[in-house]
Amino acid sequence: MTTPMTDGPQNTLVDVTIEQLSAAQRAAAARAGWTQLMPVQARAIPYLLAGRGMLIQARTGSGKTGAYLLPMLERLDPTRSQCQALILTPTRELAHQVTRDAELLCEPAGLRTVAVYGGVGYGQQSEALRGGAHIVVGTPGRILDHLLKRTFTLEHLEMLIFDEADRMLSMGFYPDMREVQRYLPKRAVNTCMFSATFPASVLRTARQFIPEPEFLSLSSDHVHVTETEHVYYALPDMEKDRGLVRLIEIENPASAIIFCNTKMRVHYVTVVLQRFGYDADELSSDLAQKDRERVLQRVREGKLRFLVATDVAARGLDIPELSHVIQYELPEDIESYIHRAGRTGRAGAAGVAIALVGLTEQLMLTRIRQHYNIAMEEREMPTDVDVATVVAERVTALLEARLRSRDKLKAERSRRFLPLARSLSEDEEALDIVAMLLDDYYQQMLHTPLPQPSDVAEAMGTSAANSGTKSRRRRSRRR
Repeated sequence: MTTPMTDGPQNTLVDVTIEQLSAAQRAAAARAGWTQLMPVQARAIPYLLAGRGMLIQARTGSGKTGAYLLPMLERLDPTRSQCQALILTPTRELAHQVTRDAELLCEPAGLRTVAVYGGVGYGQQSEALRGGAHIVVGTPGRILDHLLKRTFTLEHLEMLIFDEADRMLSMGFYPDMREVQRYLPKRAVNTCMFSATFPASVLRTARQFIPEPEFLSLSSDHVHVTETEHVYYALPDMEKDRGLVRLIEIENPASAIIFCNTKMRVHYVTVVLQRFGYDADELSSDLAQKDRERVLQRVREGKLRFLVATDVAARGLDIPELSHVIQYELPEDIESYIHRAGRTGRAGAAGVAIALVGLTEQLMLTRIRQHYNIAMEEREMPTDVDVATVVAERVTALLEARLRSRDKLKAERSRRFLPLARSLSEDEEALDIVAMLLDDYYQQMLHTPLPQPSDVAEAMGTSAANSGTKSRRRRSRRR
């Protein structure tokens, strides 16, 4: 179990103002049009300048990119044409954005940046890496590809940044992140993680990359890792089932309880999820005792990903490390909301409580917010296009990882299908076949939660005993 980090940084550093920055940093801020630092920048920059290993809680749009790019102006050496900073991101879009910001802030100071992500050719990326880019921004899978191809090395790395670490785990990048770690230098590398929330999976990952991580929260004056994020989505009652599926696709929770108010609704939601391919089961008072024990046993063993239940059926259940609570319907009494939401964010980790709020439930939502004085964030429901984009990124990452794991014989066997693959890709009607194959593969992956730190670390530890000699030989040849 993850040990909670309830204390703030030791030897707390004073926030910095824009006037206290170095001349190079002030010039960069001026290029970005910043007249003052955002809170995450003011608080985080002193720790990154000091080389502290930090977990920094900051949401998208809070200015976190500047919080780690501005310190690079002081810590990286433009005269050394070597990769000195690696920024890992979950998506190519974020890699693009960070690269643009780095070019604006850092390039005039002589620090070159390259974006490295999948879905495009290797040529330009390899050329930029060989040219000695100082800052490399990319997705873990494509970064690993270049490391395997020996296109660049991390031997001169000074800073390692995980941007949106929680999303990287939901995208299934954890095995790639651990594999990249094998290429890090033996000496200490200053590592920091930025994340909107710090669930148990992120805390476990942090300890595998940062020996003694310190926590810095931008949410309040008091630092607490144990924190539940309250989110709601307003949508028509008749669209809740499709909305739930879209949210699960985007959030990709490792585990969740989905609360409904009636046994009939519990059964309906369970069937919807199961027919879509999710590992879901129901818990209601109508279940026979044998079936109820079967479901509860899967819950206790952590083998059931989505449990759909009423308040009565879920009473007394204690599920460790539950990442999400989803309220398909708001409860009929105010007190039940906090009991439901409180089932996540335990054991020193953060959790997410999501509510789907129909038009008829707006009044109850207002009463809950006022009664508990909860800061509930309203978010816009993801569109089908949003889901398609995330699913494409996730499938690409999984397929690239699978391709890397193939031995020479399997790779040779696959090449038999290259002519067919080209033919299918060029035929508009045949694209339906490709889409069907990708959908079937993705549905198979839905039945198994994406790898998380607790699942993979032990497996990698045992496999390292078998492949460690081989890895050391590869590293020695690179040197």
